Amino acid sequence: MTSQLHLRTPAEMAGQGESWTTIESDPGVFTELIENMGVQGVQMEELYSLDRETLSVLRPVYGLIFLFKWKQEKDPRPPESDYHGKVFFANQVINNACATQAILSVLLNCPHIELGQQLTDFKSFTADFPPDLKGLAIGNSESIRQAHNSFSPPQPIVPDEARSADKDDEAYHFISYVPVDGALYELDGLKPGPIKIADCTEDDWLDKAVPAITERTERYSKSEIRFNLMAVIKNRKDAYNEDMEALQKLQDKIQLRMSEEADSKGASSMDTDDLPAGQDALQQKLHHVQEELSRVQQQLAQEIEKQQDWHNENIRRKHNYIPFLFNFLKILADKKLLEPLIQKARQPKEALQ
Repeated sequence: MTSQLHLRTPAEMAGQGESWTTIESDPGVFTELIENMGVQGVQMEELYSLDRETLSVLRPVYGLIFLFKWKQEKDPRPPESDYHGKVFFANQVINNACATQAILSVLLNCPHIELGQQLTDFKSFTADFPPDLKGLAIGNSESIRQAHNSFSPPQPIVPDEARSADKDDEAYHFISYVPVDGALYELDGLKPGPIKIADCTEDDWLDKAVPAITERTERYSKSEIRFNLMAVIKNRKDAYNEDMEALQKLQDKIQLRMSEEADSKGASSMDTDDLPAGQDALQQKLHHVQEELSRVQQQLAQEIEKQQDWHNENIRRKHNYIPFLFNFLKILADKKLLEPLIQKARQPKEALQ
């Protein structure tokens, strides 16, 4: 059954509806956010280096998401005009939604990702929308907003009046780098359209993205060192399981060949595969495959442990600790211990030394 897309009323769009909260920039948060939107087989991985070896280990990479301290500046690069129907691009019209919007910019532009019913319907529904309406559609998608807000910490105490942001407040922004139809694009919801970085292929687009990201970080490096870069990649557990399956099949094939050669007393096989001939060569090949299989099994175990840690951290992020703290303070008060602690905390530092 096709899922229904809920668009809120004009009154809600004017600011009377539910808000979007700030969420932490963290690969575990973003991976679970992607899963909560119905996408399977995809995860986020934080990058600490842009060298070719680091990126090659993570392949396939579907897109990159870059977090930086935003500041008002003119961009001399002209946005693309002939991209409609080819690149999913949405303007950011909702506060605090830029992280989720940057993730969607990768997911909705990658044909190799299984979006699931929810995002498939959303992409189809908004296909002919201009960028501003695409942005409004994201802001008014109840399912996307709930997936985003599920990672906000409980806020049982809310101030009566929210302080307005001023010019001294720090603002951080997410943008995406994604290959689409033979070109690498920078997708920034605060710009009027996508910025074409270079022509590319699926094999070399990362080589084209690295200089663009490096140039941006170097431009800000004198005054700002807080950057964050994440890759949207194939789920590593799935990738390692596929590698293990291929290695196990190759191991079985080698062992069968060794058995056949032993039975035929060393006669060479007529099979036109890439296995070497002779027991010694086959034994050496088998040893190499078994070592590689052991290495992949260790990587899989480490990945399972890491993703379990992510899940546990997300549980702690969402947990409401206020009732525990309230009852803890109440117990201290009942035991006449709270007032002395308050008085001690109020003493000047000198008196405590």
